Amino acid sequence: MTQHVRDIMTGAPVTVGPQTSVAEVARIMRDRDLGSVLVTDGDRLRGLVTDRDLVVRSVSGGGDPEDTTVAGACSDDLVTVAPDDDLDHAVRLMREHAVRRVPVVEDGRPVGVVSLGDTAMERDPESALGDISVARPNT
Repeated sequence: MTQHVRDIMTGAPVTVGPQTSVAEVARIMRDRDLGSVLVTDGDRLRGLVTDRDLVVRSVSGGGDPEDTTVAGACSDDLVTVAPDDDLDHAVRLMREHAVRRVPVVEDGRPVGVVSLGDTAMERDPESALGDISVARPNT
């Protein structure tokens, strides 16, 4: 039976505007236990920013995280999938583009995110990646 992206995606993605400060995005990620948020302009997807992006593209540059916007830290050359796409298609895109998270878009609007961890849990919940993906972080 064919599985679709909608079957395993995380719906209702957290979004921020491109002018949101890097510090605010970091607080959102911390408070909601997220590794990424989507950057939208209005209701259209503009980019995706991960916790790693914040460090590598922003904080390491030495600017003030309260004054630096997420627009410069987000990935804007995105690979996206639709909710009704086959899950195998999403996995192939992750491999081809070496990404761990793919925004799910319907009619140009973000409706979710499918991650490598989601696919690991679906396909092999007993794997190390599956275990790590569901584990709560030690904080």
